[in-house]
Amino acid sequence: MAQAGFGRRYFKAFVSGFFVAVPVTVTVLDRLAYVARVDGASMQPSLNPEGGSSPDVVLLDRWSVRNYQVQRGDIVSVLLIWPHH
Repeated sequence: MAQAGFGRRYFKAFVSGFFVAVPVTVTVLDRLAYVARVDGASMQPSLNPEGGSSPDVVLLDRWSVRNYQVQRGDIVSVLLIWPHH
């Protein structure tokens, strides 16, 4: 019987933690920064200098862009979403 109580408490803690972690993670990814993979030749030689086989992983800073703190020499990433008709 003690095992059932432990399992129930563990599940309850997991669910409550999940409902806190998801909104916090979404907010961080939307407002502050997120991790992206850079592959292909479009950013060479600054990123992915060898090309093809091993893409670079970068942290994209959204906070600086939102506050217009972009300076000459910074790399800016633009996400384009094409509508499907």
